[in-house]
Amino acid sequence: MSGASAAGPVRDPAHDPAPPTGPLQALLAGDLSEDESANLVRVVDTPEARVRHPSDLLGMVLSAVGVTLVLVLSVVAHGTTEGVTQDVQGFNTLLGRILFVPVALLEGLVVLFVPAAVLIELGVRRLGRQVVESICAAAVGLALGIVAGVLVVRLGSDDLVRGLSVWRDGRWTLTIPGYVAAIAGLLTTAGPRTRRRTVRWSWNVLYLALFIVLITGQVSLPGILVALLLGRLAGQSVQYVSGVRSERAYGGDLVAAVRRAGFRPTALVRVRDVSAAAQPDVPDDSVTSYDAEGAVAGRTTLGHLVLPGAPAASAAAPPAGLGAGAGTQTGAPPSDPAAVALTRAGDNRVYAMFDDDGVRRDVVVLDGDRQVMGAVQRLWRALRLRGFDGRAAISLKAAAERTALLAYAAAAAGVRTPRLLGIGTADDSVVLVQEHARGAVSLRDLPDAELEGERGDAVLAQAWEQLRRAHAGGVTHHALTPDVVLVHRDGRGDPHVWLTGWEQGEIASGALSRRMDLTQMLALLALRVGARRAIASAVRALPDEDIAAIGPLLQSIALPPTTRVEVRRVKGLLDELRAALVERLPQADVQPQNITRFGARTIIMVTLTIVAIAVVVTTMNFEEIAEAVSTANPWWVGVAFTLGAITWFGAALTFAAFSPRPIPLWRATCTQMAGSFVSLAAPAGIGPAALNLRMLTRRGVPTPMAVATVALVQVSQFVVTVLLLVVLSIFTGSGGIVELPSTTVLLAITGVGVVVVAVMLVPPARRWAWDRARPILEQVWPRLSQMLGQPTRLALGLGGNVIMTLGYVLAFDAALAAFGRSLSLVDVAVIYLVGNALGAMLPTPGGLGGVEGALTAGLTAAGIPASIAFSVTILYRLVTYWGRVPIGWVAMRYLERKGDL
Repeated sequence: MSGASAAGPVRDPAHDPAPPTGPLQALLAGDLSEDESANLVRVVDTPEARVRHPSDLLGMVLSAVGVTLVLVLSVVAHGTTEGVTQDVQGFNTLLGRILFVPVALLEGLVVLFVPAAVLIELGVRRLGRQVVESICAAAVGLALGIVAGVLVVRLGSDDLVRGLSVWRDGRWTLTIPGYVAAIAGLLTTAGPRTRRRTVRWSWNVLYLALFIVLITGQVSLPGILVALLLGRLAGQSVQYVSGVRSERAYGGDLVAAVRRAGFRPTALVRVRDVSAAAQPDVPDDSVTSYDAEGAVAGRTTLGHLVLPGAPAASAAAPPAGLGAGAGTQTGAPPSDPAAVALTRAGDNRVYAMFDDDGVRRDVVVLDGDRQVMGAVQRLWRALRLRGFDGRAAISLKAAAERTALLAYAAAAAGVRTPRLLGIGTADDSVVLVQEHARGAVSLRDLPDAELEGERGDAVLAQAWEQLRRAHAGGVTHHALTPDVVLVHRDGRGDPHVWLTGWEQGEIASGALSRRMDLTQMLALLALRVGARRAIASAVRALPDEDIAAIGPLLQSIALPPTTRVEVRRVKGLLDELRAALVERLPQADVQPQNITRFGARTIIMVTLTIVAIAVVVTTMNFEEIAEAVSTANPWWVGVAFTLGAITWFGAALTFAAFSPRPIPLWRATCTQMAGSFVSLAAPAGIGPAALNLRMLTRRGVPTPMAVATVALVQVSQFVVTVLLLVVLSIFTGSGGIVELPSTTVLLAITGVGVVVVAVMLVPPARRWAWDRARPILEQVWPRLSQMLGQPTRLALGLGGNVIMTLGYVLAFDAALAAFGRSLSLVDVAVIYLVGNALGAMLPTPGGLGGVEGALTAGLTAAGIPASIAFSVTILYRLVTYWGRVPIGWVAMRYLERKGDL
């Protein structure tokens, strides 16, 4: 495919640069004759001999995840995997009649001849380093297989060991074949099967051998999968650490690709961001001459070549053949701002191309190894954000076609953007030859003086005009950063804005995509001229409905990563934009819109759900629960559940009364219901407190005030619980376990009190106690002092705590009555309050284990038989903990949809 004929594209005098001068003129001519110079192409670049493929890193992650998944399935789905293995092994008898080669001999052939064949081919190709890497990968794979087997035996559960074992010689034998991991690692590092014939046949032979040993009962299916994945992990790790041979187009191959695009270059100069030239990873380039056949005709080393546009920071004697004026540049300002911005805008190589007619063009090189991470990032963005096209260009060809399509679409829409003139391919690279934005400077590098006054307003108006043209043509950009907005002025001083870097864009885009483009443009303009001027320029260029549509998207997630980082450095910029927008359009809604399909809340929700399911499955004894419920009085069970549900209302009443902002009682109740679900994954009391804090902050309560309110709720619950216990003791009289202490007990209590007082007289002990109590008092006292001035709300809050505490106590008493047993109310209260407090000390979700043990022990001490005490505890936890989980999940989903969490 080509955008020009063999004679070259039609010239556009309006955009042609001046003839090259200085070092470039010397570069093009040198000390050669006219005929020699016409037949040679000078390339200024430093080829990368070895590169680290991001695909190897991605493969390592996927292999590790695969190993984990296989291990989990071998336990969870043990019956399925064992059944598949047994079904496959049903062919054992038939195979024994057909196979005339013993299985052990077949394994030996695979172990010996497969590595030998691959290593011999690599040696014949003179790839000595790859031979060493392949051997290292095999050693790492073997080591991983051995270590995995040892860890499974020593740390794995019985189900895991059996899932990876086969029944042989009257016992279970663990089978994670190390030789399989070694061969898989060797074949992975030896090269792709599409380019190595022995690698392709070796994989086929390995799969055949594994199928045979599987159906003959030598190994288990999970064991084979684990070994293969460990081998892949080893091979990809070695490849990523050592790097692989670069298959990118450099030198003569790059020149050939440009010629296939229909151009006859005389020079190709690598464009680098020279502001980073002092970094160790930026090499000094060399000038290499190539003849018409692509062969090297000469090479000279030099520093970073200065393109026309800025003087070098320091000059050096020019290399031979470059003539006077050539030099190096280290740490100087960008000498070709438009091309440098093109380099910064994308993860691609950029070259300045000069041909025999003196026209300056840009060559953008797409490398195949760079497309994997780009596709993953695009797919992640499409999955997470609404309004994005989910189709990702996986292959190099698809990425090039997408880039070309968007470039043509933007140009057809009338956007001022570099025209795509031709496409060529070579090796694992695609070159895109495009027009050079002569004299243009990126918005990042544009001097502040160019954005002041009316001159700056004209630049802002042009930027909005170019984006408006793109949207009118149905094209969106999706990645507007300061490096893709270029500005240049014509001879009259009028500004012209270019928009580049369309590869992340979309055609036939929707309204949400266009609104995100407008938001991105507004944010990057605000970074240069401030929020008010950016809003003012948008108001002049866009209709009111478009301006109003920007407000809900003024959030960091809507911005490209580069712009997002810069916006975060400018504290409060997004808030300033919202305020300026409301000042211009008072009716505009700036409440953030949910544009993510999932975020941190969704991830937390999914995690909580998984934890909840795991906790339910692993901790609940369904047989004991069924037996307890079946023997209990159903009417009392219903009463216990109802009383437990009343505690939601009591907690909600306290929360709403103490809240600095009005909260509807229904929303507060739903928040307490949601706490029943969160308690599955958080220690007792932590989950509901976190939800209360989240609800307050979402209602606009400042974080310090929200923390103080939540702390006041917690302290008030403790105080009310203690006071309620005292009141119950006074009005219900003595009970079975609460009696007037004897003289000995009173003396013991007095002695303990004296010791405590004596200890508090010691300054270090007193300071320790004060350090523990002071943070709580500092948090609670400001809010408590406010509540003391509002006695009605304080009474409602304390009343809610009474309702919640009595609800739990009466629910526990109803659970006891369900089995025909009874205790005095004060005894029930003591057992519940003490048992719940002791059980909550364990840092387990909802106090699992500790609460059950403490309540059962308390009932037993009160004279309830142990079997009945355990059944009462199980029933109580069912109606106040397990049975409320589904309701809590529904409440949490409801609050998320309403935007309260």
